Amino acid sequence: RTMAVATVNLRALTSWVGIARLFAVVLSCLAFSLVASTGKFEAPYGTWCMFTWCFCFIVTLLVLLLELLELYPMLPLSWDDFTAAFSMLAALMVFTSSVVFPATFISSPCNNNVCARQAVATTASCLCFLAYALEVSLTRAKPGDISSFLSTVPGLLKVFEAYVACLIFSLLDEYSGEPGLMWCVAVYSICFIFTLLIIVFTISRCLTYIPCPLEKMLVGYNFLALLMYLTATILWPLYSFQGQSRPNPCGPKCPWNKHLGVTFLTIFNLIAYLVDLVYSTRMVFVRAP
Repeated sequence: RTMAVATVNLRALTSWVGIARLFAVVLSCLAFSLVASTGKFEAPYGTWCMFTWCFCFIVTLLVLLLELLELYPMLPLSWDDFTAAFSMLAALMVFTSSVVFPATFISSPCNNNVCARQAVATTASCLCFLAYALEVSLTRAKPGDISSFLSTVPGLLKVFEAYVACLIFSLLDEYSGEPGLMWCVAVYSICFIFTLLIIVFTISRCLTYIPCPLEKMLVGYNFLALLMYLTATILWPLYSFQGQSRPNPCGPKCPWNKHLGVTFLTIFNLIAYLVDLVYSTRMVFVRAP
């Protein structure tokens, strides 16, 4: 009788990418374990941070297991695109948590056991971000290589643009009744939906069914998104702060602070779409000899 032997690919753990993922698993586990031991992660910000660490831990561990046992070819998706998009998303999510958690929960002076555990968790979160950033750097496509779109600079920027749009949605407050602000919300929503569809279709290998030149379509979309975000960059602060000064006091839930956050995030996405347009144009119209 013959026995089936499972294929084990130890390189999934010993390569630089595998080592970065192992560090990310350990550090994310350390972060959420320490915070859970304090019992102080209430409110939306604390819940978000815990979700981020747990989500990244589970998915990264799953990625490691699938690559270790070489089971990922059985999945109906583009594995390289999926891992590239996830590592970029995880880096952004962990970076946000590394900033939000200490700003919300750690107070000065930090002179008790609970605060010490929160500080160590923040340090672990920062190191976890570096591990994911290293993975993004190691898996990024080399110039001229477009076999995995989401590992190229335009592909990684797509993940960044969608994530920043999600942050904008979380800060939107008191915009109804103002046509200028409603247009800005429409811009954020339309660009987010189309960017998310590009990411999902790429991972699910559905882009080949689009009956038009994909590369040129992406260039056209980036150009339109850039113009739309340019209008939002002008209109949002114009309508949000017109005749208004910052109230005193103005806490974390203050609408003025939220509007300021949306303003900066809009600028970030405007720059992202500009860089995306430049790189996409070079990929389509500038061919290496």
